[in-house]
Amino acid sequence: MRILVTGGSGYTGGRLVALARKAGHDVTGTSHSTSVEGLVPLDVRDRAAVDLLLDELRPDAVVHTSYVQSDWAVTALGAAHVAAAAARNGARLVHVSSDAIFKGRPAPYTEADPPEPVYPYGAAKAAAETAVLAVHPDAAIARTSLIIGDDDSKQHQLALDMAAGQVGGVLFTDHIRCPIAVDDLAAALLELAEGDFRGILNVAGPEPISRYELGVRVAAKHGVPAEAVPGGSALERGFVSPAEVRLDTTLAQSLLRTRLRGVTEILA
Repeated sequence: MRILVTGGSGYTGGRLVALARKAGHDVTGTSHSTSVEGLVPLDVRDRAAVDLLLDELRPDAVVHTSYVQSDWAVTALGAAHVAAAAARNGARLVHVSSDAIFKGRPAPYTEADPPEPVYPYGAAKAAAETAVLAVHPDAAIARTSLIIGDDDSKQHQLALDMAAGQVGGVLFTDHIRCPIAVDDLAAALLELAEGDFRGILNVAGPEPISRYELGVRVAAKHGVPAEAVPGGSALERGFVSPAEVRLDTTLAQSLLRTRLRGVTEILA
């Protein structure tokens, strides 16, 4: 199977490229800002470049992992360009979305819940979903959460840097998420690329946890005491961002062979 992975130089994309190659697939990964051996250059903001690459490769499946939190064009327009090119070439599409599309609430979100973004990155991800579903109705959209697993994770790096005093700020005690191991996410995305599921699927861990508690557990893996990890309330600091965002993964657990592990097991 020929698979194209956008964002192959990223944390999730890189793991997916390696996993798919190990599984015997003919895999092409792309990179925009980093020159990485074995990857091809692609700026997903450039629709002509996206069209040209897919016309050349003729992939059976495309897994779109590219995003930049601060760049609407990469996150939203890039997704639209990739989806349109995949549809035109008859390629299966798996698009990676985020729990950032929700405003937050105590009750878990299911696949039927529509986006309600409250900050720019969430709005860009919501726009990306809309574009994907409009131009490639058969696509699979994987909504995920914080991606963890080892110290290549931004979540790990942030916690350790804060604990060491290298980065200011706090980890929020009132932000609840459902972190997923990068290897579990990569395996789930490969399953979706190989299969025929269409529509939205929540692909996250089963264990809700605050960003602060996650940081404490990451630090503990390195022998760093909990009191070294700065914590505080996002609400009290006036941050406009989702608070409690839990993804209901009942459907994913019934459909996928991949077991989605919780934080306690991942960081054991």
